[in-house]
Amino acid sequence: MTDTGVTWLTPESFDRLKEELDSLIANRPVIAAEINERREEGDLKENGGYHAARDEQGQQEARIRQLQELLNNAKVGEAPTQSGVALPGSVVTVYFDGDKSDTETFLIATREETSASELEIYSPSSPLGGAIIDAKVGDTREYTVPSGAKISATLVSAEPYHS
Repeated sequence: MTDTGVTWLTPESFDRLKEELDSLIANRPVIAAEINERREEGDLKENGGYHAARDEQGQQEARIRQLQELLNNAKVGEAPTQSGVALPGSVVTVYFDGDKSDTETFLIATREETSASELEIYSPSSPLGGAIIDAKVGDTREYTVPSGAKISATLVSAEPYHS
């Protein structure tokens, strides 16, 4: 579930993202028509509508590429039902460097996985997310932060996420 380049998604999230991709692809002719319409208005240097339409097209194409890559590399599976083990789709609480008062609760998932979560989200490929994957309650894992410092995190709890 945490292979490099692979994103874990629930079937519901995969379907939602696929629907977004299909909608964006279906909208391509609308954007192309808008660009053509604005192009016919004259001088392209002074044509704000044309440039805005081209910007919108660029943003839309970037999102299409992002979704295609995400969905092509997705591993679709059910959300975890097991408590006590940190898995993608789990809400976990950890404490850091032996300080039980310094806890953090977060969801191990991708941003695309949960569009409306109020929880902090850590990707399974992030330093902390990757370190804590498959840990059982009480396990301590060490990971390296971008500054190069090593931090230890101990799993306090892990529960399946419910939206």
